[in-house]
Formats: sequence, structure tokens, C-alpha cells
Amino acid sequence: MWLPSPALVEHSNVRAYMAWLSERHGLAFNDYAGLWQWSVDHIDAFWASVWAYFDIHASQPRAGVLSEHLMPGAHWFPGARLNYAERVFTVGADPNAPAIIFRTETTATRPATTELSWFDLRQRVASVAGALRGMGVKTGDRVAAFVSNMPEAVVAFLACAAIGAIWSSCSPDIGAGAVLDRFKQIEPKVLFAVDGYVYNNKGYDRREVVSELVRSLPSLTHVVHIPYLVPGTPSPSTAPRKVAPKRATAAYGPPGLRGGAIPGAVNDAPPSPVASLHHVQFDDLTRGATRLAFEQVPFDHPLWVLYSSGTTGLPKAIVHSHGGILLEHLKSLTFHIDLKPSDRFFWFTTTGWMMWNFLIGGLLVGSTIVLYDGSPGRDDMLALWQLAQDVGVTVFGTSAAYISACMKAGIKPNEHLDLSALRHVGSTGSPLSEDGFRWIYDAIRADVWLGPMSGGTDVCTAFVGACPILPVTPGEMQCRYLGAKVEAFDEAGQAQIDEVGELVLTQPMPSMPIYFWRDPDMRRYRESYFETYGPGIWRHGDWVKITKGGGVVIYGRSDSTINRHGVRIGTSELYRAVEAVPEVTDSLVIDLEMLGRPSYMPLFVVLREGAVLDAALTLKIKDAIRSALSARQVPDDVIVVQAVPRTLNGKKMEVPVKKILLGTPLEKAANVDSVANPAALEFFVEFAQHLAQTQASGQ
Repeated sequence: MWLPSPALVEHSNVRAYMAWLSERHGLAFNDYAGLWQWSVDHIDAFWASVWAYFDIHASQPRAGVLSEHLMPGAHWFPGARLNYAERVFTVGADPNAPAIIFRTETTATRPATTELSWFDLRQRVASVAGALRGMGVKTGDRVAAFVSNMPEAVVAFLACAAIGAIWSSCSPDIGAGAVLDRFKQIEPKVLFAVDGYVYNNKGYDRREVVSELVRSLPSLTHVVHIPYLVPGTPSPSTAPRKVAPKRATAAYGPPGLRGGAIPGAVNDAPPSPVASLHHVQFDDLTRGATRLAFEQVPFDHPLWVLYSSGTTGLPKAIVHSHGGILLEHLKSLTFHIDLKPSDRFFWFTTTGWMMWNFLIGGLLVGSTIVLYDGSPGRDDMLALWQLAQDVGVTVFGTSAAYISACMKAGIKPNEHLDLSALRHVGSTGSPLSEDGFRWIYDAIRADVWLGPMSGGTDVCTAFVGACPILPVTPGEMQCRYLGAKVEAFDEAGQAQIDEVGELVLTQPMPSMPIYFWRDPDMRRYRESYFETYGPGIWRHGDWVKITKGGGVVIYGRSDSTINRHGVRIGTSELYRAVEAVPEVTDSLVIDLEMLGRPSYMPLFVVLREGAVLDAALTLKIKDAIRSALSARQVPDDVIVVQAVPRTLNGKKMEVPVKKILLGTPLEKAANVDSVANPAALEFFVEFAQHLAQTQASGQ
């Protein structure tokens, strides 16, 4: 569908890196495939070259690259001390150029579009970092944020990173229970919080939720309020409040791997003095005149805590390191997204999704990052494309679901907008259909570079995705990322080409979690990635195919795969067929193989307003599946539902629904606080009872 121009190839970052390898190390590669193979066969040399190529500043030099080739337990760049935030402010960007461009629906407290220069960003980060130190925040303390995708969030994060504290954020559209499931685990000392937000022209006051968070987080000593929905929102009472004694934590590093225990593994210790709770305004923190100093921390010092979708049990509190994220984001954004200082880099995200953290990485290379807070569906689905035109976005990131929604709406942005500045469109969150590929080239730009990618919160990056010197093929991601030894394993644990298998990694990456919070023996960590194949083989939980040409196709989660008559497919293939039917707006398929009877596969559909699931539409849906896939994948029943249950990150809850239909009680199958639309689960609980009665009667 697309070939890079000779000029793009010549001036691409990855080509410059290949030239540097040739000149500096005598390593000559004829193509990307050769470069990738070297990067995974010689991971020490590859990551050492990344360190050198980006001229990583370390106040204390590294004593090697990888002390042991272990998964889990890889110890990267031992001895090195550095700081993620320091890289942001030593990249050499023009101090008068915009570091952040922000557009919001919430215009009661600010203009719809604002800019923050690199100079202003540095000054604000310095002031907030100084204020955090004044609050008693030290290296290793946790700072939580209940904030929108806004400049204040970026400032607070960078200030937190600068002093070596550990950041964690949630979006304000998440319920109090789900937020507390996350923040209670890490016992934050400071909470940044907005009072509300606007979505699709409707305001949502979140002050009561903030009050509940404050009441339920006894570790807090300070709450920093950000007036966003209501101008001049007063702080709650500043009367001192007693909080629980802080519990001592031990040294960093998983036991048996670094020595010592994981932070968050509570030890018995004498209680610290009782503290008081103080309320302050964010703007008051930005008025201090202070020098920006960077705490030098070990390479594997925690940078932030991200969370899994948490469909069962408490969300996994995933800890990433300063050094691991720094190297991985520099590599991914520079070589695969081809990001340059001249770029304006946008991704539609919230602060509760790892793509927010990835977007901030644009500052590491001196790019301007573009933030949007509001509904992407505004203005007849044109809101994000309008933003791209208005501020000159050059790299535009979104989700496959948004592209699908644009297709369903029948819009063609290029008929209304000037998108000539746009050179790259990225997509993630779920597999992008071939129709989605075609829509981008028809409705956006015929010569734009489309680069879907796939990875996850677990590594806060992509394993597979874009490359500016490779062609774009419909339905495929262009390549496996450098340094990511992605393979497709068959049932015998053997790597295969052009066959669908389990996505695994057989070499460590620096941005893999250093541990989970409150997982002192690393049991949950090992269960999450290494239970299937054992140490040394990271199983990610996706079905993948590596093509002979080096492309990659993701077929959906491997633990919700359809297995009909011995033929296994990912659910995404079926969804593409079903959701291409105009009357269908959403769908969920569940293959029930474990009911002690022949496989039963119902398909649940959400219909467009006014549509009726009669015999004709049922036949139309089944014919679409039969045509796109085969007769084997035609469901036994098609059933109308009001909504498909989704996680807070927008993923279809295939596995929890499957557990419910197999008889697992709701409270054990799903964490309701981590469901975006919990009422949608009620139908499946009732349907499970119907299935059980049907099975009992032998029907």
C-alpha cells in the first residue's frame, strides 16, 4: 500500500544509525532484516550501541551491559547512575519553541488551545520539584496523580522523576474503587488531583471522588489541587488530619536477584511520627524560583508504576526503571516512529494508559508533544483530525477502534481538512483491519506512512510495529522492533514462520518490569509471563504470525482464541468480519470448549439504533463470517446485547465473560471496579444460568 521514498529512507533515523554502526564498529547491513537479526543475536552489543549512539549521560559509569542473561532477573547496566528527566532537559531544544501543545474541551479554566515553551516547562518542573522536596518527598517515595491528559500532569511527572520519586497516574474518568485498587497498593505520599473534566460537552464533577481518595489513602501528607472544571475551586479544609504511620520498606531489588527485598514488601518497623495532611494549589507550586537539580539514581531505580487492566483480582502494579524506559523509548521513538526534534507528536490517550507515558517520551528527542483532553467523537468524529490540521501534527497516533469508528461514521477528513503536514499515522490498542488500512489511504493521505504497532503496559512500548524504510502491507505490522526477539511458538515450543503461534520473547529487554509492587517473592510476576514455558521464555498472551517477509500479524489474545474443529483463529479476525456488517456496532464471541459437551460458540452483537436481529440479519452476519473466514467459524447462535463489557482501557473482556459462562461467580471472574461498563456483565450472568439449566436438562 505504501513504499518509502528514497528521500525518506536516506534521511530516516534508522538509516543514520546503520551508517553510524558501519563507521564506528564496521558493521554493515544490507537491509533492516539483517540489522534486526544482529540486534537480537548480540543483545549486549546492540544495547551498548544504543547507549553510545544517544550519548547517555551517566554521573557514574556503567560496569557492563547485562550482568546475567536471565528472564526474569536481567540486571541492565550495573553501576550506572542517571536520571530520566535530565535527558529531557539536556536534549538541546530551542527554549522558545513549544514543548507542549494542549487542546481541551474544558474551557472554563483556560483557553481551548495553549502552548508551553521548553523554557517555561523547565521553570515549572524546577519549581514543582523544589516544592515536592519541601513537602518531604524523597527518592523512592510515591507520588500519585488523578489527572487529565494536560500540561500539569507532564510537569508533575517530570518533577517527580527529577527528584527520584516514583510516579503513578489514573485518569479522572475512572471510578474511585478502581483508583483505590491501584493507589492503595503503592501508598503515595502526595496526590495531584483535578476537580473534574468535560467529555463531549458534558461536565463531570469529580470533587467527591477526590475526597474519597483522600479519606482512603492514609499515607498521604499533601494533596495538590488542580482547578480544571470549576474556576477558582477552593481547597478543602486545610485542618490537619492524622494519617497512619508510614510503614518501612526495604532496599530496591527482587530477592535473590539484586539482594534485598522489593519496595512495597512491608516490614515490621517502629512507626514513624504521625504526619498531618495539607492541601495546596498547583499554581502555588509553580511560583518558586529554584534551580532544576536531578537526583542521580541507579539504572534500575523505579520511574513509575503502571497497572494491568485488572480483569481479575487487584491490578498488577508494574514497575519500570529510569534507565530501561529511557533506552527503550529513545530506541522506539527514534528508529521506529522516526521522531525528530522538528516533529509535533500526538497520540490520543489518557493518563491511565501506557500510551501517555510513551507520548511523553517524545520530549526525550526534543519533539513537541501534543495533548488532547476530551471526546474524540466530537464534531462528527473530526475533532482529532481538526487538531492535527490546526497545530500541524506530523506524527498522529490513535487506536484501531477510533479508525473503525471513523469508517463507520463515513467521514473523509481529507475532504474537509488540510492534513499535508501529517507524515505518519500510528495505531494500537487492537489489531487494525485491512479495511482500516484502506480507509487511512483513502480518507487521510494517499502517501502517508501508516504504522500500526503492538506491545503492552507490561513493557510500556511495542514489540512489533513501524519502520520507515520498509513497505506497508495491508493487515500487517512492518517488522519486529530492534532488540525485541519476538517469535511465534507452536504447541511444542518451537519457533515458526508463516504460522500462527504464541507471541513470546526469547531475549530480555531493558523495559521489562523490574518487579510488581507488593510481590516480594516475584510469584505473580513469574505466573504472568513465565508459567507456560518457564524461565527464559516470556509468553505475552497474543496470537501472532511472523511472515516470510518479516511482517507481523497480531490475531488477538491467545487465551480467548477460537478453536473450532481443530482450526484455531484469533477473535480479531471474526470481529473484522462481523463489524463490517453495517447494522452491527460491536461484538463479542466466546468459544466454550470446556462445558463437557461439543463446543458451543455464541456471538453477541450490539446493533445500530433501529436495527432488528431478525432471520435475515442473522443470516447476513453468518454469511459475512463464512465468507471472510470459513464455515467452521460460524457461531452456533447470534444474540443481541446492549453493550460489550470492556476494561477501563477499552479492551473487550473476552476471558472474564468466558469464565462467567463456564460457571465462575462474577466476583471471581471479574473485578467490577476495573470494568468501564459493569452493568453490561449482568446479561452474561443471567445467560450463564440459562446455559447451566440447558446443560442440566441435556438439551
